[in-house]
Amino acid sequence: MKNLLIIASLIGILFSSNRPYVVVLGIAQDGGLPHAGCDKTCCKGLWETNEGEKVSCIGVVDPRTKQSWLIDATPDLPEQLRTLTLDHKTELAGIFLTHAHMGHYVGLLQLGREVMGAKDIPIYAMPRMRSFLENNGPWNQLVELENIKIQSLKEGKELKIGEQLFIEPFLVPHRDEYSETVGFRIMGPEQSLIYIPDIDKWEKWEQNIYKLVMNIDFALIDGTFFSQDELPHRNMDEIPHPFIIESMETLFNLSTPHRNKVHFIHLNHSNPAIKKNSAAENHIRSKRFNIARENHQFSL
Repeated sequence: MKNLLIIASLIGILFSSNRPYVVVLGIAQDGGLPHAGCDKTCCKGLWETNEGEKVSCIGVVDPRTKQSWLIDATPDLPEQLRTLTLDHKTELAGIFLTHAHMGHYVGLLQLGREVMGAKDIPIYAMPRMRSFLENNGPWNQLVELENIKIQSLKEGKELKIGEQLFIEPFLVPHRDEYSETVGFRIMGPEQSLIYIPDIDKWEKWEQNIYKLVMNIDFALIDGTFFSQDELPHRNMDEIPHPFIIESMETLFNLSTPHRNKVHFIHLNHSNPAIKKNSAAENHIRSKRFNIARENHQFSL
C-alpha cells in the first residue's frame, strides 16, 4: 500500500509539472513605466535606477511540448521573448494579438529583417487586425518577406494549440480605430483564465463581467486607471477604461474566493497601484482583489 501511495504521488507531481500555465510578462499600459515624457513622481526616480514595469503581456506555456505563445507583441518584446524562451525553456509557437493599439502589436517589427529575420512566425489575428497588417506598411513587409504568417481568428471559436490547451477570442468594446479588440479565454485540462487588458466601461459590454468571473478560475482584467482623479489634465471620457475602484464595486458582491480570482493588469504609469505595496495596492488587497505582477504563474 505504501509503495502504491508513493507511485501515485510521483504520478501526481509529474502530471502537475506537465500542466500548461500562463505567465505574466508585463503589467504596464502601452507606454510602460517609466513613461516617455513623464518627470512626475510616478516616473522620475525610475529614470535613474533603470527600474520599472514592462508593457502588459502574458505567455502561454505548454511544458509537455516545450512550446509557448505570446499574447500581444509589445514594445518590450525582446525581453519578454527572452524570458519566455530561455527562462521557461520553450520555443515560440505563435503570437496572438488583441488589437492595434501601440502597446499590443508594435513589437512585431522585431521579427523583421532589420532584427530577427524570423521565418513564418504564426500571428493569430481577427479579420480587421489581419487586414490592417496586410494592407499597411511596415507591417505588410513582414508578410511579404514571410517573417510572419497570419492565421485568422473568429470570435467565439476555440482554437486547439496543444493536446489539452485551447484559446478562444471574444470581442470587447474599445476604441477600434484600426482593428477590433478582443480578450482571450485560455483553457487547460483543469482550469481556465480570461485576459482582458483593454476594454471600455463594463456596462458597454454585452457580457456580464460578474457572471464571467463566477465561471472562470482566473481573471486578468483592465486596471489601467485607479480612479477618476488620476489624470486631471485629460478628458477621461475619451479613454473610458473601467476604473479599478469601479470594477471592485461591480464585483464586490462576489464571495472572497471569487474576488481572489481577479488580478488587475495594464496599469497606467499614473496608477498608484502599479507601485508594489503602495496604499492603493493595499486597499485593493483589503477588498480581496489583486494586482498582477511580472512572473506570476497561473496553472491551467
